[in-house]
Amino acid sequence: MKKILLAGLAGLLTFGAASAQMLINGAGATFPQPIYTKWFDEYAKVDSSVRFNYQGIGSGGGQKQILAETVDFGASDGPMSDENLAKAPRKLLHIPTVAGAVVVSYNIPGAPKLKLDGPTLASIFLGKIRKWSDAAIKSQNPGVSLPDIDILVVHRSDGSGTTYIFTDYLSSVSDEWAKVAGKNTSVNWPVGLGGKGNAGVAGQIKQSPGAIGYVELAYATQNKLPYADLKNKAGHYITPSLDSVTEALASANIPDDFRFSMVNPPGDKAYPIAGTTWLLVYLEQKDAAKGKKLVEFLRWAYSEGEKMAAGLDYAPLPANVQARVLQRVGEIKY
Repeated sequence: MKKILLAGLAGLLTFGAASAQMLINGAGATFPQPIYTKWFDEYAKVDSSVRFNYQGIGSGGGQKQILAETVDFGASDGPMSDENLAKAPRKLLHIPTVAGAVVVSYNIPGAPKLKLDGPTLASIFLGKIRKWSDAAIKSQNPGVSLPDIDILVVHRSDGSGTTYIFTDYLSSVSDEWAKVAGKNTSVNWPVGLGGKGNAGVAGQIKQSPGAIGYVELAYATQNKLPYADLKNKAGHYITPSLDSVTEALASANIPDDFRFSMVNPPGDKAYPIAGTTWLLVYLEQKDAAKGKKLVEFLRWAYSEGEKMAAGLDYAPLPANVQARVLQRVGEIKY
């Protein structure tokens, strides 16, 4: 009987601890989801009184939900426009976390390593280059056996910061792309098939011979998808990697509000389709207890979480930028 009572008491204590755990909800970008998942899991070991629930629904969804205040923080790979920020009920901060590469993945026989330049990539996504055996692709890949099969373009179907980074790049290398589709988290695609999230696009590429699409580097490596070396502004074909993203990040001009682009940078070794990702957090927190826990987590993320970025193919923010961000985090009121 004594053992039963003790077991029952232990169960009640466990239930009480679980029920007392604070839940902080976030939603948005799938681009940083692998690193955020890692951070939330690790932080649970630091502070067991709080749990983070993050839904990867795309940057567009993250922006909408934080504006509607249905989540405690949003996440986006594209900076919010002035128009969207004006809809916020209070001042909304962009808190940059890590940077990563958007890679061009494909599914062709033999999975050869390809080289592509910006104009060729834009022509593919405009639907002007329709075959893998096209001369524009062949000329950049001498000695590579390219099949005479149709190209199937795969793009995001949801509002996506990965799309923002990719279309920001295409707009920077192709005037035609800038006029036809432009840059945004969602655009009117001239051709192609949609997939939801980075995972959805990676899945479509993997199961569709002839496919080409864009995903965050971690999703390509996890799905064992080949990805192209891209010609950068300096004229060099660059492999997406931690070092080439760090090079791109180093050349970025980062303003006080932390909204910036880092596509097609001038560095010799910089990868041309890279971007940062942001957490979207209100300067004035409505819930004091949640606000305090969120600030504590953010401080931990910059002191400890950034060290985990490289292991998941993300570039940590430079130390001077981290210091600036921590100063901004310190301004959050709760």
